[in-house]
Amino acid sequence: MVGVGVDLVDTERFARVIQRTPGLVPRVFTDAEVELSGGPRLRPASLAARWAVKEAVAKILVDTSGLRWHDCQVLSGDRGEPLLLPRGTVAEAAEARGIESWLLSLSHDGHMAIAFVVALRSVGEP
Repeated sequence: MVGVGVDLVDTERFARVIQRTPGLVPRVFTDAEVELSGGPRLRPASLAARWAVKEAVAKILVDTSGLRWHDCQVLSGDRGEPLLLPRGTVAEAAEARGIESWLLSLSHDGHMAIAFVVALRSVGEP
């Protein structure tokens, strides 16, 4: 294991922020992430959970200078499981730390969303 990151987001506060600053959503989230979070009928709690994943990943990578939010994409697998698709700047930072795979769990209930992320490298590597 390379690292663990966790983040908690107040979904009501997050909803107010994206309502007040509508340009935030396209700046931080990819079209696929927005679509998975309800598309035109945006579900702020779902988007807040994805934001929590991005924050948890940043905690693992430590040096976040130069990272682009779109390069940390939170998608869903065939069974609805959350998947992290690191690209570009995030993939490069992960490779520099020896990270080869990610495990994540996210949830939202009431007005809170949480993400727990584990970064792994291959067995036998330092």
